[in-house]
Amino acid sequence: MPDSFRNHLRPLDDPKIAGSREVDAYEYVERHRQWAPFARAFADWAERFKTGSAFRGVTSNGQVQTGLYDLRPEAAPTAAMVDAAWALLRTLNEAQCQTLKHPLNSRVWRAWMNPEFFLNRFGLRLDEVDEPVREAVLELLRASFSEKGFTKIRHAMWTNAFLGDLTDKPRIFGEFSYNINLFGEPSTTTPWGWNLYGHHVAVSVLVVGEQMVVSPVFLGAEPNLIDEGPHRGVQLFQAQDRLALEFLRGLPASVRDEVVLFADKFDPAIPEGRIVFGDEAHLAGVFQDNRIIPYEGAPSINFPDRSRVQLMDLAAQFVDHLPDGPLQAQLDRIRTYLDETWFCWIGGAGDDDPFYFRIQSPVFLAEYEHHAGIVLTNQRPAKFHTHTIVRTPNGNDYGAALIALATHKTPTLDESDVAPTISL
Repeated sequence: MPDSFRNHLRPLDDPKIAGSREVDAYEYVERHRQWAPFARAFADWAERFKTGSAFRGVTSNGQVQTGLYDLRPEAAPTAAMVDAAWALLRTLNEAQCQTLKHPLNSRVWRAWMNPEFFLNRFGLRLDEVDEPVREAVLELLRASFSEKGFTKIRHAMWTNAFLGDLTDKPRIFGEFSYNINLFGEPSTTTPWGWNLYGHHVAVSVLVVGEQMVVSPVFLGAEPNLIDEGPHRGVQLFQAQDRLALEFLRGLPASVRDEVVLFADKFDPAIPEGRIVFGDEAHLAGVFQDNRIIPYEGAPSINFPDRSRVQLMDLAAQFVDHLPDGPLQAQLDRIRTYLDETWFCWIGGAGDDDPFYFRIQSPVFLAEYEHHAGIVLTNQRPAKFHTHTIVRTPNGNDYGAALIALATHKTPTLDESDVAPTISL
């Protein structure tokens, strides 16, 4: 019988959470700064953001593969996005506009964080603005994504608030514990975009003409099920779980042996440093914009036709937030490089076994993983805590490759127009 997240809740009088109801995001950081593991993590994150090299993008070998991206109309909902962005700006006063807006080349693109710690304080914090501003932000999200994608993001935000209820930390884990930033001027012809980030939700959206790139995308949940309250029944990531297991189990044994790097997420043979605090097995997470991630497992050119179809179905789950036109363009792009798409797996293949997998090609990278508890108490990974990440390798995270083509300049995403408001 599968484990339940309710077996791993701390009692509300536990010293680690007692008295947290009135603690806000600022005090929460100060409290955790006193704990050595978090202090080290804070310092590492701050250093990586502050001193990281100019943007190059995730690569498999340190060399950016060129010629992968071009400018083309893909029926992106640009006009609706532009209207929603200007409607948002009209709800703001001058100071809020200054806080929200950044140059197209701003380093703030790369400031997103998926932990709950409010360190990189850029843009507008949604739980600190009036309801009309929040509603305008939600309309920008709705205009930018498919209905399925908008719903998925809202479910992740609701699940975050459910975690706040479970832990009596409503001001830390809230429905609107997120920051939004706007880059460039909303336009139907020239590049511009926005990002939203906070605990378990981080999305970056770049649009140029009728083309868009939504990447990086981080979505997660702890727990991944809301079992009480007004949003009871919301459950995230079930399709990925099911399709991934069906895909792995359907591979020929010889191929499966290549794909499975380690049969347990705590296999003692996993090299030291491969599983790290916070990210666990994820390689492409926060502040990993230029990471070299070698291909692992096996390429799909070695898979039978049925498995290649299943792999495309699985990949589609990671991009179904895109509107129809950009979605079809992205699926075509993934399919074009299907022979060069690699798949790897860490963990078991039983219904209740936690696992990690990665789909990786020159134009697409997706990671999926079950984690140990961060807020919950489970020491081993469990299926009720999930992290996912999507990247566009070889220089097109944040739409940087399209910005270069549209502006005839190589974007560094390194313009320091503002600084974090916290000193680390």
